[in-house]
Amino acid sequence: MENAVDKLLRYVKFDTSSDEESSTVPSTLKQLKLAEQLSEELSRLNMKNISLDEKGYVMATLPGNTNKKVPTIGFISHMDTSPETSGRNVNPHILENYNGENIILNKKENIILSTEDFPEIKNYKGKKIITTDGTTLLGADDKAGIAEIMAAMEYLAEHPEIKHGDIRVGFTPDEEIGRGPDHFDVKKFNAKFAYTVDGGALGELEFENFNAASAKITVSGRNVHPGEAKGKMINSMLIASEFINMLPKDEIPASTEGYDGFYHLVSMKGNVDETKLNYIIRDFDQNKFNGRKNFIERCVKKINEEYGREVIDVKIEEQYKNMKEKIEPVKYIVDIAFKAMKEVDVEPKVVPIRGGTDGARLSFMGLPTPNICTGGHNFHGKFEYIPAFSMEKVVQIIIKIAQITEKNYSNSF
Repeated sequence: MENAVDKLLRYVKFDTSSDEESSTVPSTLKQLKLAEQLSEELSRLNMKNISLDEKGYVMATLPGNTNKKVPTIGFISHMDTSPETSGRNVNPHILENYNGENIILNKKENIILSTEDFPEIKNYKGKKIITTDGTTLLGADDKAGIAEIMAAMEYLAEHPEIKHGDIRVGFTPDEEIGRGPDHFDVKKFNAKFAYTVDGGALGELEFENFNAASAKITVSGRNVHPGEAKGKMINSMLIASEFINMLPKDEIPASTEGYDGFYHLVSMKGNVDETKLNYIIRDFDQNKFNGRKNFIERCVKKINEEYGREVIDVKIEEQYKNMKEKIEPVKYIVDIAFKAMKEVDVEPKVVPIRGGTDGARLSFMGLPTPNICTGGHNFHGKFEYIPAFSMEKVVQIIIKIAQITEKNYSNSF
């Protein structure tokens, strides 16, 4: 058997960065290369109902081996990596016995994974750790999830003494740009419930996430030669600065944690004539979330009133909702994962997702889908790493979820 770490090291060689500017599905055709590879591997495992559609969605079934009536469960991970950092020519470094000190990722560029900046890494002293070479991301988000699901399916296929019901697996494109569930066929997947294997540190178990919206703000100015500008020029960049300063300075990602919401300026681009601001708005509480959207609209209205004309415009679009609303009525699926972690000596950490996963949207599409850990840290950047020990534990968690469902929930459906 090939373990999850070996699979991860193969998968990260595929450049699967998604592209928010693309209108194709998947957003980058290179994601299909990994999809084809996974489809072939599922076939070699003698999985059933294997499908790879033209949009890059991979699905397959590991048939149950019990005579009980057991709900079909699913495990889902995404194939794309974040476009924020290059995923091309990923060159993983492997530390066999981490000494608990700073890790030099790239000596030439003096890129160091510092224990001062990332103190949690010291928890893995003595463990095998996979890091980047300091020039790309690693891609454990979410190729670690894929590797762990594949390793678990391989183990179950080779150990028929472990009883389980039908298990569906799904690998999706474009999660990192918010499009993963866009063409996910819930009816075809045909699972009672599922888990995204897309979380961070070992033990994370999540069934709450942000309510999310984007706010695209356009400021219109008027350019006039600066020598003749008095009373005529309207500098859109200065108006944009006024708007930015109207938002609470401490309600940004760098100043918030836990259940705190925020406004996040993702990008800005402009000149005298026109400036564009792209914000994301996040909050766990629906009422506070609505309040944030309303506050942005009030700020826009106030600026327009001050200038006596419409110099600023905003378009707010909903992105996803807090899955808690859909998970709480079927909370037993969280309990299954909690128990599975306990039984393999992993301490569950039930935490809110300060972001979103495919599971959030899938839950509102009729497939309740909480999120479990991959074991990785510092996703989306060159300081990303994952301990081999954590990956091995996640494989055990997936297997145990299947066992517990077969043993304890067969008479409930």
